[in-house]
Amino acid sequence: MTHFGPLPRALAFAAALVSAGFAVAPAYAGPAEVALLKSYIGDWRGRGTLVGAATESVVCRLSLTQGNQDKVNYSGRCTLAGTNLSVAGTIAYVDAARRYEAAMTSNATFSGIAVGQKRGGGLVFNLRERTPDEEGKEMNISAQIALQSDAMSVSFEVVYVESGDSLTAQVPFTR
Repeated sequence: MTHFGPLPRALAFAAALVSAGFAVAPAYAGPAEVALLKSYIGDWRGRGTLVGAATESVVCRLSLTQGNQDKVNYSGRCTLAGTNLSVAGTIAYVDAARRYEAAMTSNATFSGIAVGQKRGGGLVFNLRERTPDEEGKEMNISAQIALQSDAMSVSFEVVYVESGDSLTAQVPFTR
């Protein structure tokens, strides 16, 4: 059985909270895509539960601000298992790919890209990755970030390939 210490839990949470990438392609979004992105600008707070070998609280703050051109920047912090996780990045509509993309940097090491699609009146970003943790153990990550006008939710699951042990979390956010 894998025992998840504070750092592995924080790294797994970082990998799943928001996908990482280090660049978003140039965005040439139309007025509707830009308006949807800008509708999420503001301060968000979330509180949820991380379930693994033990159950722990997750408390997060996230701020979305106007970025360059038609992009929205975000920065935030989550506290879990006595560890602070910081994230920052950009969300944009990429015309050439006809999709929304989110890029992130964090104080945890992880790389990937979250792809977003318009659903109903909001956006849903999905991430599925396979990546090693800091000890080299492979983990499958599935995450979803759903943005609605006055609510945001983050849900994820991390499964360690070798042991089958998992971490799951649900973190609802409000303005």
